[in-house]
Amino acid sequence: MPSRPPLVFPQEQRLLSGLGERVKLARLRRKLSSAVVAQRAGISRTSLYKVEAGDPGATLGTYLRVLAVLGLEGDISHLAADDKVGRKLQDLALMPQPATVVRSRVLSAALQASEASAPVPKPSKARPR
Repeated sequence: MPSRPPLVFPQEQRLLSGLGERVKLARLRRKLSSAVVAQRAGISRTSLYKVEAGDPGATLGTYLRVLAVLGLEGDISHLAADDKVGRKLQDLALMPQPATVVRSRVLSAALQASEASAPVPKPSKARPR
C-alpha cells in the first residue's frame, strides 16, 4: 500500500509548484525530453512528472538527482543557508542574564553543595517482630 504524501499548506504548495515549474523550464531550455532526464537521473518518468508538478510526495533525493542531471545541483546548497531566526535565538541565548537570575543560580548551587556535604543520618536498626 503506497504511503500518502505529506500534508502541505497552500503557501508551501505554491513554493513546491514554483520549484517544479523552474525545473521543467530548465529541462526544456536544455532541449531534453522527460524520458532522457528520467533515465539519466535513474528515476521513472512518473517521478520526474511529480517533481515538475511540485508534488509533495517526491523525495528530496529525487529533486537532487534531477537537478544534478540539469547541472543545477549546486543550487541545493542555498537552501536554508541564511538562518536569520536561528542566529537571533542563538544570540539571545548567549547574552548575559540579569544579575538576579545569576545570583539565584549561585545560591541554588551553593545550597545543593552544602546539602551534599552535610552528614546523612543513619537509618535506625529496629528489629522486626
